[in-house]
Amino acid sequence: MKKLIIFLLPFLFLAGCKKDLTSLNDDPKNPSTVPSYALFTNAQKTLARTLSSANVNLNIFRLIEQYWTETTYTDESNYDLQTRQIPRGMWNALYRDVLKDFEEAKNTIPKDIVDPSTQQADAPRQKNELAIVDIMQVYTWYYLVTTYGDVPYTEALNIDNPFPKYDSQATIFADLLKRLDADIAALDPASASFGSEEIIYGGDPAMWKKFAATFKLKVGMTLADIDPAASRAAVESAITSGIFTSNADNAEFKFLTGPPNTNPIWEDLVQSGRKDFVIANTIADTMVTLNDPRVPFYFTPDASNTKFSGGIPGDPNNWQAYSKPSAKVTTADFPALLLDYCETEFFLAEAKERGYNVPGTAEDHYNSAITASIEYWGGSTDNATAYFANPNVSYKTAGIDYQQKIGLQKWLALYNRGADAWIETRRLDNPVLPPPTTAVSDFPVRFTYSVDEQNINTTNYNAAAKAIGGDAVTTRLFWDVK
Repeated sequence: MKKLIIFLLPFLFLAGCKKDLTSLNDDPKNPSTVPSYALFTNAQKTLARTLSSANVNLNIFRLIEQYWTETTYTDESNYDLQTRQIPRGMWNALYRDVLKDFEEAKNTIPKDIVDPSTQQADAPRQKNELAIVDIMQVYTWYYLVTTYGDVPYTEALNIDNPFPKYDSQATIFADLLKRLDADIAALDPASASFGSEEIIYGGDPAMWKKFAATFKLKVGMTLADIDPAASRAAVESAITSGIFTSNADNAEFKFLTGPPNTNPIWEDLVQSGRKDFVIANTIADTMVTLNDPRVPFYFTPDASNTKFSGGIPGDPNNWQAYSKPSAKVTTADFPALLLDYCETEFFLAEAKERGYNVPGTAEDHYNSAITASIEYWGGSTDNATAYFANPNVSYKTAGIDYQQKIGLQKWLALYNRGADAWIETRRLDNPVLPPPTTAVSDFPVRFTYSVDEQNINTTNYNAAAKAIGGDAVTTRLFWDVK
């Protein structure tokens, strides 16, 4: 009997463990399915990093806008977009690494969000999370369209269609506004949503509703020159929905002090030990002349250690001689700013000047915008008051129209947000930036399409290039009316 028991024991053990054996095929480091929140967080992080990066293979907007300029290698400061295939890098980052992950998060949320008490779908939470993901997609599409023009949209993100057609810019803009309206209506502050997986607002539906309305204001104002009626309707509707009212509303993606979740500027300038950038004299001279209180928050002193100065855009500048980005900007956990109260107030000032139904005066909104920027960077209300006393800053300066006044101050405020500054410089035609020393083209008003599109999606690429007036950096986008 004893021998029989010993003989049966291995089989009893195997029978008892049979249910667990299949799990041996699961690789915890390479899961077959990814939770929706992981996809969402990764896409949100990649989006923030892409727009705030200083990597010349990806984001050169600070150089185009002459906030910074280069030292040894000067191609990008001279508008050379092709040597490093920068349009391809931005295209891939936004389509493949951001939009696709957001789309997969959308597809996965209905499977993930279940009420633990009933094991049934948590419909209110699903609705909030789907709206937040869609807002982030709309935000991403906006930067694609304002960078390239016509892009694949209705047929994009479909793995079964490697040759998507391009949609017109006007059609995409109209759809983005519709999507924002639907998202604002869908968000329910009384219901649950993402938690810590959502880095900007911790999933707060009320804040995302305010973000969506504020971004709708921004999209609407981008259309101001080309479609005043649609612009006015979007702006006035956004104000009614509830837009940002203070810096407390700012949409910040908060980086951490340790890799791999650090500020990409810290990675590119400090961790790398590279000495590729100095401040451009275009912005340095402007701010020093205006006695702008943000100067020490934006830049370090130059070699004199008492003054602030910048290098010449396009020149091989001496890194030691000139001011550099400040320690504040290059701190490992300095956040990426995606949308803020300052730009909201600038939009309201402009909308008031255009005759839209906006409460307050243009001057009040202009002053509030500049004050918000000064305070955000570390200055005070007293600093702002003294700044407004300068006749070259005061909104009442004679002989300067609102586009010049707002354009200059908005450009100063959007320091470190090069992509947004580039949109506003093109839209307002102010300030007029001097050409770099050996520019390979006129000021670029769009990126050319990715070389992959030219080689792979050739037929649709050719149609899109023809539709916009040529795949050149000097082809103005439909909203960029001179």
